[in-house]
Amino acid sequence: MREEVALSGIDAGIIVLYLAILVGVGIYFSRQRRIETASDLFLGGRSLKWYNVGLSIFSSNVSPVMLVGYGGMAYTTGMVAANFDWLAWWFLLLLAMVFVPHYFATKVSTMPEFLLRRYGQRSFTFLTYYSMISTLIASVSFVLLTGGLVIAQLLDVPFWVAAVGATVLATSFTATGGLGAIARTGVMQSVVVTVAALIVGVIAIDRIGGIGEVVSRSPKEFWTIFRPSDDPVYPWHAVLLGYPVVGIWYWCTDQTIVQQTLAARDIRHGQYGTMLMAGLKALVPFIFLLPGIYCYILFPNLSNPDHAYLVMTANLLPVGLVGITLAALIAALVYDVAVGINAFSMVFSLNVYSKIIDPDASQQKLRTVGRVVIIGSSFIAMMMSILLSTVDKGLFDLSQAVGTYLAPPLTTVFLMGVIWKKATSLSANLTLYLGSPLCLGIGIMQLTDFPHKAFWPHFMLLTFLLTAFLMVFMVAVSLLFPEERPGSLPTLAETYASQPHYDRRGIWLGWACIGVVMGGLYFLFR
Repeated sequence: MREEVALSGIDAGIIVLYLAILVGVGIYFSRQRRIETASDLFLGGRSLKWYNVGLSIFSSNVSPVMLVGYGGMAYTTGMVAANFDWLAWWFLLLLAMVFVPHYFATKVSTMPEFLLRRYGQRSFTFLTYYSMISTLIASVSFVLLTGGLVIAQLLDVPFWVAAVGATVLATSFTATGGLGAIARTGVMQSVVVTVAALIVGVIAIDRIGGIGEVVSRSPKEFWTIFRPSDDPVYPWHAVLLGYPVVGIWYWCTDQTIVQQTLAARDIRHGQYGTMLMAGLKALVPFIFLLPGIYCYILFPNLSNPDHAYLVMTANLLPVGLVGITLAALIAALVYDVAVGINAFSMVFSLNVYSKIIDPDASQQKLRTVGRVVIIGSSFIAMMMSILLSTVDKGLFDLSQAVGTYLAPPLTTVFLMGVIWKKATSLSANLTLYLGSPLCLGIGIMQLTDFPHKAFWPHFMLLTFLLTAFLMVFMVAVSLLFPEERPGSLPTLAETYASQPHYDRRGIWLGWACIGVVMGGLYFLFR
């Protein structure tokens, strides 16, 4: 068994060719629609069709963290990580049918602008800076960390060399083509990454001797979606209580995800694109999680479970397919970094530069500023990824844990702002300004096991407890200090009425079908 990939000349050539095609496609699309304004750079001119929206979100979600981290997670615990995909449809439904209508009705481009409309200037200012920080950490640095480790292992170079190379490629791609090029190359990227993972899985199943052998030769608990309450990795109650917090934050309020729905040509395309993403989520564990179980059967003594995907690639695939598979992995890294730094640049350019530094800036100047910020933010993310590479935790667990510390304040203020008209600006500001350092401080203490590892509950249970506390706090402040005219949004009915009419029965039927499929999957793996 080899735990490293020996690249042949053919494989190396395929990787170079694929990356060249990816960049070429991006440049082609950028020239098809000239980047003249900030809207063109950041939102693709709001011209994306539903399948571009859905596949673009899918491509940004199928990151190296999933390809590599999922393999390591499944190698040690089996199917339990499927919860992160099969529970997501609830919150994609919430995004499509509740948040997206409000986002379109208020004509916002960034999430801070939404809080400005709902809670006022202080909330806007806070989220502007907070979302930039969280985007760099959660959406760019972790992707660079995972992908950089893989590239470093492939090429036998230091991690920093791999991180620099990936950053330069992603930055050049983003600065020239903007979100329009990124989203449209997402179609190609989704197909290639998925096909590469399927090829690995099919060859592994054949080597093992069929699905029946896969089930019989793996631990029984690998096929249970909910683990016991005393399970040290993912107890069922921590998953069910904690995931909604992370789900609302990631799917409904994170700039990198929401920005791609806002780039849709209208609300209908945004909603159908989101529904497409939810349907694809049903397939994700079978494509990207199961290879970790196959690896457990074929190569049971890995020194590092996070190497499972690469071990499968190195030992099962013939020359040529190795290059295609690894090219897809590297391209996933480039794509996700491109999406993340584009989102960061958008928030800075539209919410900081145009509103604080130079309110009279033209669209052309904002476009230029945006490109400069893309370069600067990518450098910062690269340095963060080098710092994170020194943390001794599994990649998937580390990425999920950090998300749970960032999520509680934003989940609280966005959800309360949409569902409760009496939520006040004061309560939102206090929740953001006091709750965020509280959650981040507690997160740092848990990550460093201070004062002792046994002191802390599971990180997903912890995020639920923090969110529950912040919600009670926000309600109490709103009731104790009511505002005569709290900022509020139109009702959902008024929001839909403000949009072009279309038959929504079809989309609700689609969501019902997805719900039935997800329920069937949970019944199968109960």
